[in-house]
Amino acid sequence: MSAIIGEQSFFELFSIPISWHIDRELIEARYKQLQKQFHPDRFVTNVDAEKRLAAQTAAFINDAYATLLSPLKRAQYLLTLQGIEIDHENQTTSDIEFLTQQIALREELADIEQLEAPFEALNDLEKRLDKRYEELQVDFKESFTTGNYGEAKNSVVKMQFFVKLLLQVELLDDKLIG
Repeated sequence: MSAIIGEQSFFELFSIPISWHIDRELIEARYKQLQKQFHPDRFVTNVDAEKRLAAQTAAFINDAYATLLSPLKRAQYLLTLQGIEIDHENQTTSDIEFLTQQIALREELADIEQLEAPFEALNDLEKRLDKRYEELQVDFKESFTTGNYGEAKNSVVKMQFFVKLLLQVELLDDKLIG
């Protein structure tokens, strides 16, 4: 069990190649297999050290699973494997056009509640944000695949903006419903 934590990449843990493209079905199946094998409930009668190790292993498996399935987290992790760290809270882009676009999108989101048809406007905004987020994922894949890690990192930083904005869209949707 100890060989699982820290000695394998998330990709190795799930027996898939290190790549942007993933097989979600394979990951789901492998996750279920790993959960059965290493779930802490299987170690309830073991000594405390083994229980702790089982809990740490399960946490590692859950983290790997969540990372591989999330486009943003997977991109960040792929860069980490290349020795490129991203400051998730303070990293920004110097792309002025992109930053200006972000300001305009946030202003649009802030104004939605006052519109006559807020749900339609929010749905339209969400579709546009999803489309742009998908485009950034393609940008990341192309940059990462060709070894242009600087551009790949820039794509990840931009993806972070969109993930936060999409979360704000979701929160506003809940607020409008509730």
